[in-house]
Amino acid sequence: MSIDKSSAPELAGVRQFDLSTLTVEKVQEGFRSGAFNSETLVRACLAQIEKYNGYYNAIIFMNDEAIYVARSIDQRRLAGEALGPLAGVPVVVKDPMDMVGFPTTAGWALLHSKTGGVDLMPERDSPVVARMRAAGAVILGKTNVPILSATGTHADNSWAGPTLNVAKLDSVPGGSSAGTAAAVATGMAVLGLAEETGGSIQNPAAAQDLVGIKPTIGLVPNAGVMPLSGNRDVVGPIARCVRDAALCLDILSGYSAEDPKTLAGVGRKPALGYTSKLKADGLKGIRLGLYGPGWRNQPLSAETMRIYDRAARELEAQGAVLIEDPFAGTGFADLRQTTLPLPNFDARGMESVPYDLQKYLERLGPKAAIKSFKEFAEATASEACFGPHGVLSFMNTLPQFRACLQSPTTPPDLSDFISLKDSYLRIVDEVFNQKGLDALVFPQIREELPLINLGETIQETTVGEINIAGMPGVVVPAGYYESGCPFSLIFVGKLWSEVDLLSYAYAYEAATQHRKIPLLHQAN
Repeated sequence: MSIDKSSAPELAGVRQFDLSTLTVEKVQEGFRSGAFNSETLVRACLAQIEKYNGYYNAIIFMNDEAIYVARSIDQRRLAGEALGPLAGVPVVVKDPMDMVGFPTTAGWALLHSKTGGVDLMPERDSPVVARMRAAGAVILGKTNVPILSATGTHADNSWAGPTLNVAKLDSVPGGSSAGTAAAVATGMAVLGLAEETGGSIQNPAAAQDLVGIKPTIGLVPNAGVMPLSGNRDVVGPIARCVRDAALCLDILSGYSAEDPKTLAGVGRKPALGYTSKLKADGLKGIRLGLYGPGWRNQPLSAETMRIYDRAARELEAQGAVLIEDPFAGTGFADLRQTTLPLPNFDARGMESVPYDLQKYLERLGPKAAIKSFKEFAEATASEACFGPHGVLSFMNTLPQFRACLQSPTTPPDLSDFISLKDSYLRIVDEVFNQKGLDALVFPQIREELPLINLGETIQETTVGEINIAGMPGVVVPAGYYESGCPFSLIFVGKLWSEVDLLSYAYAYEAATQHRKIPLLHQAN
């Protein structure tokens, strides 16, 4: 059915919703009962954006078609058409995901015409955006990121300005999907799409007291998303509850001819979907490995340890069996290697970014302002991202990067990364088998979030290890530090174990209900 544009959208007299507690389940019940329709809900979200986005700076591009899309879905519903679980649900997508009609700026002024740069206008949607549209989700807009999504801590250097942490204003918001997390935390949208290369789903989800799914690499297609690494990049949802995130993963996951690595995920998706194992007693008898120096030789802060101990007791109360430091003596922690001059980030696997950018730019189409990595480097030469002061200058310390940079059209040699990935996965398989583990459960951060403007990075526990190995993780709120800083658990499992991790996270969420509704602020 075509979109009705017979009348212009107005926000006057918008119906009031408790957007802070609205879930996909509640939305669909409202649609079924006739309590409201998609158009009234979208208008409420747009009013929320108008009220709060000037303060938090979550959304940087608005979709003027949103009300018309919602109206079309309402018409289809009235006509008795079968609609999917996300039909009429307001969502946001991260800026680097190609969406027809919008520039893909990756937070960089040099890639946005209104800040003196060049617009990258895609000729077609990325598969993940196309899947959300096909599922009937109403995309409200695109969200803020740091330049090239190159940090997992903040979005401070974006051409659009910094995004604030909705859960704790004086702390970093997590990156690079800072805007997506802030939009969901404020109730501007019900769901959001995020992407991770090194913490960019798990960090902002945890920092802003939300649920995030970092999928197994190959489960969700990454074509049409400006890359940092074709070997590490994954798209996943950020939501306010586990069920919503699982429903979104149902839509995103699956084979795409545009991303050949998704062939590995065929047959891995549960027949009844990612909500099929969600139940209140999902932790009963489940064996979970705990964080320790065998995983990473970095200790937890004293307060983190106290909160983690309390979370462990909550898990045991739900019937979980906890295994102390199952990686002790395996050599797993010795595999980790920070990439100089970065103090806490392992970039291995990102060596291919020139080639990955080349393939991404080719996909934009023949009318694109930039069609190759060579043209990209020329257009951004004033702030060369791989130069001495560039946001990706650290890449030059990776031994196999230089050859990739010199020949961006040649498939890269990633033998060092492949060997490392193999080592990680072999040890994980051995530990899980020997200890009879179902999953791992760690504090997502080792110490509370750094305050803004200090130049410090989030001290996470799994970034690098699960990105290189390609393993999945599910972040779920688990309490607060004395300062009010959110504390989250992350459930980590073997490849393709998302449906089980979601079951554990859901059971923990249902039993504890730790997440608090944040107090929102408006711009003066």
